[in-house]
Amino acid sequence: MVEELVSAGAAVVAVGAVYVMAGARVIKQYERGVVFRLGRLKDSVRGPGFTMVVPFVDRLRKVNMQIVTMPVPAQDGITRDNVTVRVDAVIYFKVVDAAEALVAVEDYRFAVSQMAQTSLRSIIGKSDLDDLLSNREKLNQGLELMIDSPSIGWGVQIDRVEIKDVSLPETMKRSMARQAEADRERRARVINADGELQASKKLAEAAEVMSDQPAALQLRLLQTVVAVAAEKNSTLVLPFPVELLRFLERAAPQPTVQAAPAKEQLPPESGRGESISGQD
Repeated sequence: MVEELVSAGAAVVAVGAVYVMAGARVIKQYERGVVFRLGRLKDSVRGPGFTMVVPFVDRLRKVNMQIVTMPVPAQDGITRDNVTVRVDAVIYFKVVDAAEALVAVEDYRFAVSQMAQTSLRSIIGKSDLDDLLSNREKLNQGLELMIDSPSIGWGVQIDRVEIKDVSLPETMKRSMARQAEADRERRARVINADGELQASKKLAEAAEVMSDQPAALQLRLLQTVVAVAAEKNSTLVLPFPVELLRFLERAAPQPTVQAAPAKEQLPPESGRGESISGQD
């Protein structure tokens, strides 16, 4: 009899151990446990650590609460200015309500992925090409708002959305390259013309100074000679301005002019005007 009781006790202990082992669960730090008892959601969400469920009655579903990085497949679209582009993005989201993520939507990952693709195509059609290329911060905010609005009821929070790349047709790339080259050439011409204008103004001011002080022109000429001589050329062509000649003429002493001596008047010849007598 005692042996039967001992055997029965050992069997009960074994069954209890198996029951406990069947109901024991371990939830990790970054997870939350949602318990369904006979298909009905229990109000409390199990936190991280060791927990127990009723075997064959309760069903524990673990939900990852970490931030999920999900790439959005590239979407083809036409911008508002009728340019065909191909845009891909990446979305960062996390679950903030584990119960809603399991009950409100069948598969929250698939739902967020589809919503991101739809919103990306919509944002392409509402934007210009220049906005897609240079104003991505504003588009990212608009895209995040479009995805976050319906996902609030799913227990999911959109953390960030980033447009990764914008692919353009080859013809559009060549057109943009020509446009950029023309714009750079235009800016170069404007800068060159502005430099010529400033140089002409400075040269006009220098000409006014040199006209007041002719010696400045000679000094400038000597500076030009020094600059050319530094190049070690074998032949030196030196311009000789007319103003320098005038300066030298004014600086040279004027020679004194002597008066020419007056010519002596010869006395009138005798007999001039007298009549000559003829011979007998």
